[in-house]
Amino acid sequence: MKHPTRTARLAAPAVALTLALAATACAGGKQDDNGAANNGKGGRLTIATGPTTGVYYQIGGGLAELISDNIDGYRATAATTGASVQNIQGLQAGSYDIAFSLLDTAQDAVQGKGSFDKPQAVEALTRLYPNYTQVLVRADSGITSLKDMKGKRISTGAPNSGTEVIARRLLTAAGLDPVKDVSAERLALPESVDAMKDSTIDAIIWSGGLPTGGITDLVTSLKGKVRFLDITEQLPALSNTYGGVYQKGSIPASAYNQPAAVPTIVVPNVLLVRKGFDLELAGKIVSIVYEKKSELEKVNAAATEIDPAQAAGVAPVPLNPGAENALKNLAKKP
Repeated sequence: MKHPTRTARLAAPAVALTLALAATACAGGKQDDNGAANNGKGGRLTIATGPTTGVYYQIGGGLAELISDNIDGYRATAATTGASVQNIQGLQAGSYDIAFSLLDTAQDAVQGKGSFDKPQAVEALTRLYPNYTQVLVRADSGITSLKDMKGKRISTGAPNSGTEVIARRLLTAAGLDPVKDVSAERLALPESVDAMKDSTIDAIIWSGGLPTGGITDLVTSLKGKVRFLDITEQLPALSNTYGGVYQKGSIPASAYNQPAAVPTIVVPNVLLVRKGFDLELAGKIVSIVYEKKSELEKVNAAATEIDPAQAAGVAPVPLNPGAENALKNLAKKP
């Protein structure tokens, strides 16, 4: 089977966004004068997630089902997207009602840094499970550290994704220019996996929950031809520049049936809405996440790491007042 062209790969996220926006428009959801969904009076809610082989899309679909089944008057759907940056851009534009994002990207958004030229008016509903930075290299690539990626063909994630943000920061922390020193292929996860199988790239940098379906496919298909890379050497440089959003973690051997655990860098995920999102609805959604967490765990095991004790840990992103109240009420329950 012929591998998709790079142009086709780059077009995929844009096509997905177009389809998602069209679906939202056709759904006939109520809107206020600012174009945002009128979330306080029922209607359709669109959840911005990520690529179809990623955890965002799977858990987002599970959340959409829980909302539709448990909150009267609402019908929620999960939209496939390029993930964090695109999700926040669409959320700010009123194209989406709820969005998954990495906390480091959300931090950039509220501070008007990185991919955002001004502060974005977004709030968090809750902190979710952590994303694990998963760097895989072909065994024949000669890459044993991020520094070895100089001159190599690297998938740095889909355009406007949280993976792309982390990939560029990691390469910079390793002393490389992510534009000049590597041949960066801005591929979504499905295309990245195909490119690794076809030997058209040397490595993948991916940020996702455990397990990520696309990564499972890759390590199962190529077995000993690919291996995970320990990137924790770059953690001090990242922490010095971006604060405490990055932490040391470990990919358990059981996640992908590997010989041993792999040390890596993790960053929390957050569930976002626009500032001014209906407080009562926000509280209901947060309550569902925690009261029905076992249902999300059935969709993907990453949901087991959604921790009520850390739910409010979204700083510097402001917490939606309705969500904050719901979290306080949940904490009082035995």
